[in-house]
Amino acid sequence: MHIVDGALSNPVVIGGAVAAVGGLALGLRSLPLERIPAAGVLSASFFVASLIHVPIGPSSVHLILNGLAGLVLGWAAFPALFVGLLLQAVFFGFGGLTVLGVNTVNIALPAVLVGMAIRPLLARGSPLYGAIWGGIGGGLAIAATTLAVAFSLMLSGDEFVVAAKLVFFAHIPVMGIEAVLTGAAIFLARRVKPELFIDVKGRLA
Repeated sequence: MHIVDGALSNPVVIGGAVAAVGGLALGLRSLPLERIPAAGVLSASFFVASLIHVPIGPSSVHLILNGLAGLVLGWAAFPALFVGLLLQAVFFGFGGLTVLGVNTVNIALPAVLVGMAIRPLLARGSPLYGAIWGGIGGGLAIAATTLAVAFSLMLSGDEFVVAAKLVFFAHIPVMGIEAVLTGAAIFLARRVKPELFIDVKGRLA
């Protein structure tokens, strides 16, 4: 999912950087003090999970868990995922600094959109009901991220069309795995920390 330095055209890189700044600003404004520990845990989970790459053909895939971040944090997933991407770029060379904005938008924006659509459903009904919707959100977030990555590549030139298609199809198994992991995490959170899905005014998130 990490696009490397030099792969994208300048307009795409600049546009991604501008969009990432906007997302970070909204995310920081939406991050209350009581959610900072959760943001730290999810940022670390993303950092560790996406370090483990599984080769598939000429490419490789890895877990992201961005759907879980979006479901728990909403817009605050932007800064949480940005920190993980920044550390990966600096310490391990995954992705790169010039494409940090694009990578952040490709991973964090689908997480936020999934969170906006599904997060209100997580606190309703039984923990199992929340887990089912959480699993759907986890799978959708990965699907949307692969489409965003593919779109970024295609905007940079027709020579990336084949690579863009490969990104999507290679991550189909990951969508299923992320759905299961996200659903299980939401089930556990509903059982032990249901207040994660209640906003600061006591309403369903």
